[in-house]
Amino acid sequence: MTSIGGAASSQMVDWNLAVATATRLVRPGPEVSRDEARAVVAELRRHAKASESHVRGFTRMGTDEIHDTPVLVVDRPGWIRANVAGFREILRPLLEKMQERRGSGTGQAVLGAVGGKVTGVELGMLLSFLASRVLGQYETFAPASRDLPAGGSGGGRLLLVAPNIVHVERELDVHPHDFRLWVCLHEETHRTQFSAVPWLRDHLEGEIQSFLGETDVDPMTVLERVREAAQSLAGGRPEAEEDDGGRSFVELVQTPGQREILGRLTAVMSLLEGHADFVMDGVGPEVVPSVAEIREKFQQRRAKGASRLDTALRKLLGLDAKLRQYRDGERFVRAVVDQVGMDGFNRVWTSPNTLPTKAEISAPADWIARVHRKAD
Repeated sequence: MTSIGGAASSQMVDWNLAVATATRLVRPGPEVSRDEARAVVAELRRHAKASESHVRGFTRMGTDEIHDTPVLVVDRPGWIRANVAGFREILRPLLEKMQERRGSGTGQAVLGAVGGKVTGVELGMLLSFLASRVLGQYETFAPASRDLPAGGSGGGRLLLVAPNIVHVERELDVHPHDFRLWVCLHEETHRTQFSAVPWLRDHLEGEIQSFLGETDVDPMTVLERVREAAQSLAGGRPEAEEDDGGRSFVELVQTPGQREILGRLTAVMSLLEGHADFVMDGVGPEVVPSVAEIREKFQQRRAKGASRLDTALRKLLGLDAKLRQYRDGERFVRAVVDQVGMDGFNRVWTSPNTLPTKAEISAPADWIARVHRKAD
């Protein structure tokens, strides 16, 4: 990989070492024969293609345009490479800012001792944990590379992590073909959201960069958060989150300005995730015969969680907040559609001003009153 962000950011994090570490540590996927693996990949590609018409027909979004966002079926190392490339791109301004602070003397001694290689190893440990859990992902800010293409004009790409999908379908003991289509419906909804709403990507990137730009924390503190998460994963500090009152990594690095931005980001992410769950369940009964069984078992899996160590790390990384986004966002979308129909709900995509606030996610009637009363 070539460096993104120049020499300054590469000194802060050794990205290549992060990839190598995560690839070395990630758990192997489920045992499948070569023929079975090829069949899974082919089927996921077919389901992804079929999901386009299902999702666009149900949501009434983007039916007049065809977009070039690629669908990539990847293994766990492929997911790692793709996400490191995305991290390098989106974190470049923050790393440059931290590098400037390092040069001015803030945290210089600590950063000099830790170095980009140690940080790369610790980041790799975190990625190895996540790489075995993600079923699919729409990469909004993905830069194109030779082996990982992306859409034109800065568009993203849709990743389907084949070994993780196979692992979960076996763990839940559900119909494999139905489960694969069910997953594709969720991820295709995210692709439709960004391809059918041209301003959404730039708006989200602007909010993220504003959040990172507000960061006013000593680089030593950021590295300490990474180190604690990595040590939790390694078993060195399995209860690290309890030392900080249960706060997540994101919460620990917030400034007052960031809290305001994070509230808006939380609302948007709740909307996007909840909308995907709503669409997945709405389309499911028509095309996924065993959708009720899949949904019930998958919800039980989400609620049950995993080991104590897994729970600790999820909390430290803020992944529990993501699960709340699914629930809160889905309730918001369902309530709005029940009240004003799908076309009425789709006013949410008109502009950044029609996105729900964090408070409105929990009070859908307030969003309906604000957006529909103003429009009418």
